Amino acid sequence: MRILKPAVTALAFAVLSMPALAQAPAGEAGAPQPAPKAANGKPDLTGFWTHASVTTLQRAPGRSLVVSEAEAKKIADNTGVAGFAANEEGFNKNTRYSDPNAGAPEKGGKDFGAKGYDTFWTQPGDRLAKVNGEYRTSYIIEPANGLLPFKDPAAQAKKRAINSARYMTGDAPYEGPEETAVPERCLIGFSNMGGPGMLNGLYNNNYQFVQTPTHLMILVEMVHDARIIPIFDNAETARAHHRPATMAPWLGDTVGWWEGDTFVMESVNVKPLQGETMSFPLSKKGVVTERLTRTSDHDVVYQFVVDDPETYTQTWKAELAFYPSDGLYEYACHEGNYGLPGILAGARQKEADAAAAKIKKVKAKN
Repeated sequence: MRILKPAVTALAFAVLSMPALAQAPAGEAGAPQPAPKAANGKPDLTGFWTHASVTTLQRAPGRSLVVSEAEAKKIADNTGVAGFAANEEGFNKNTRYSDPNAGAPEKGGKDFGAKGYDTFWTQPGDRLAKVNGEYRTSYIIEPANGLLPFKDPAAQAKKRAINSARYMTGDAPYEGPEETAVPERCLIGFSNMGGPGMLNGLYNNNYQFVQTPTHLMILVEMVHDARIIPIFDNAETARAHHRPATMAPWLGDTVGWWEGDTFVMESVNVKPLQGETMSFPLSKKGVVTERLTRTSDHDVVYQFVVDDPETYTQTWKAELAFYPSDGLYEYACHEGNYGLPGILAGARQKEADAAAAKIKKVKAKN
């Protein structure tokens, strides 16, 4: 029996905050100006930002990290959305909309349950990430092959396949509501947007940074996750203010400090349940170090390094960039949506059917 998953409630209806003029990405709205400074002389990270793009964390085989503008456009134009390939029938790659007259995938067909929203409902971005003037095909820059250096790649691939099949089909035991995914329960956002290691997703890729001399607040549009990072004089002092190891908050225990014009954040003790559902696996011992460098009025270069010897053979580094956005929009997320009772009921029916089949088999044998 097929168990239906709840729909994601993610439409943006109302602007919460909006600057007077929206700015385009660097290189598309005139020459960038020098990075503005805060009252204390530090680069000012305050503002509304986005990192929407079709670049992925890992790199496709055979691609170089940096590509030309023409190649970047070609890759973006041929990047599908939510299960729709850009060049397939019923999909217009120029608008990235599926054909509204094509109808739903046939029940039982290869596409049934394997496709979701097109870009009319989403905003994943329409270009590759541009970092320091370069178009990038992956966020990972170390190791050089652009792949996560797993200690056990086969085990990780199997886990990803199980999770993907579970999400697409809903075929899981679902012994209780707690068994649904953490983002599905609206405890934290999808796609690792809140961090540590802030990555973009299918929609809601907007952020608000508010910087004071003592704290940096990062508000994420997705589920309105908020990180409030205390700022210390140096790394040694900051690390001394990490919470006890027994405390594992959502989005990790994060402290920050300035290194020249770069703001550094170190996150430890990520909640184990979050580590299992992040865009990249992270064990309880994992440490994520993030760096924000405002290079102009149009760009904040963002790097993060993951050090987790339980999961990876080496530390690895990712790099992307934030550029100005129009602001934050309302986001509504309801735990399980109205589909949760159906998910649990379907699981119980599946159990009952299995029990009935077992009894029938025993009777037939006797």
